[in-house]
Amino acid sequence: MVWWCRRATNKTQSIHMKRERPSEPPVIVVGGPTASGKSALAMALAEEFGGVVINADAMQVYRELPILTARPGEADLARVPHRLFGVLGAEDPCSAGRWRDMALQAIGEARGDGKRPIIVGGTGLYLKALCEGIDDIPAVPSEVRAALEARYDAQGGEAFKASLARDDPRTAERLPPGDRQRLVRAAAVLEVTGKPLSAWHEGTSDEPAIQTEAVLLLPPRDALYAACDARFAAMVEQGALDEARAFLARGLDPDLPLMKAVGLRELGRHIAGEIALEEAIEEGSRATRRYAKRQYTWFRHQMPGATILNAQYSERLLIEIFKKIRQSY
Repeated sequence: MVWWCRRATNKTQSIHMKRERPSEPPVIVVGGPTASGKSALAMALAEEFGGVVINADAMQVYRELPILTARPGEADLARVPHRLFGVLGAEDPCSAGRWRDMALQAIGEARGDGKRPIIVGGTGLYLKALCEGIDDIPAVPSEVRAALEARYDAQGGEAFKASLARDDPRTAERLPPGDRQRLVRAAAVLEVTGKPLSAWHEGTSDEPAIQTEAVLLLPPRDALYAACDARFAAMVEQGALDEARAFLARGLDPDLPLMKAVGLRELGRHIAGEIALEEAIEEGSRATRRYAKRQYTWFRHQMPGATILNAQYSERLLIEIFKKIRQSY
C-alpha cells in the first residue's frame, strides 16, 4: 500500500491522492524499532531495486560512536551506496528540520543518478518531518532557555516534567525525566509561543508531499527484546566500552544529542567506577528495550498505511516485500 506523506484534509482529497499516478516511483521507507533488522532489509531492497540507503536515525548521523549507534560497517557500505551516515561531528547538533533538508537533497541526488531512494531509520520525528514538513518554530531567546535550565536543575527532572505535562501532556509523555535538553526545549517553545511543541509538530508546511512505500518491521515483543539484549552485549564485545570511554573523555556538553545515545549513560557509570560492567550491560540492555518499546508504539500509530511485517527480518520475507514494492512502480 502506498503511504502518502501528507495527511489529507478531507475525503475528496484523500481519494484523489490515492488515484494519482506519481511521476517518480515512491520513496521506500523502512522503519521499525531498534534491533528489528531494518538495516538488513534496507540493504536487501537497495540491492534488488538499485537503490541508495539514506539514514533516518538521529544518532547514526554523527561520526562518533559507530558501534554504540549500530552504524553500518565497512562491509555494509561496500555492498550498496549509503548516505547521511556519520556526516556530522557530535559538536554539530542536527535537528529534524536540518536532517529533512539533507534527506531531500540525498533523495534528489539518488534520483538524478537513476537510483531508488530508500530511507531507513527509527527516529519518528525525522520521518514525520520528511513526510509532512514542519512548522517554522520561532527561535527561543537565550535568556528564556537559561532561566528554564536553571529551573530544571533546581526542581529536578520529575518535577519539571510534571509541570510541562499540565500544558503539553503529549510531549511530556514521550520524554524521560532525565532528558533535560528536550524537556527544556518544549517548555521554552510553550513559554515563547503559547503553543505546545506537540501542536507545532502536528502542523504542516507548504512544501509538496512526498509519496512513499513504507514497510515496517514490528516483531513480537519477546523476540524484539531478546534481540535488544543480544545486540547490546555484542556491542560491548565489539568495543563499545572503549568507544564510550574515548568519547566521554572529550568532556562535551551533556545536552548535545549524541550524549543521549542509548547505552552511553550506563557504560559511562561503569567507566566512572559507579557500577560493575555486568550491571552496566544489564542497565544498557534495559534502556535499549525501553527505547524499542517507544519506537514500536510510534510506528504502530503514526504510519497506518504502511505494510506491517510482524516478524524479525529474515530473507524469507523478501519475496513478499519485493512484490509489494514492484506494485508501486
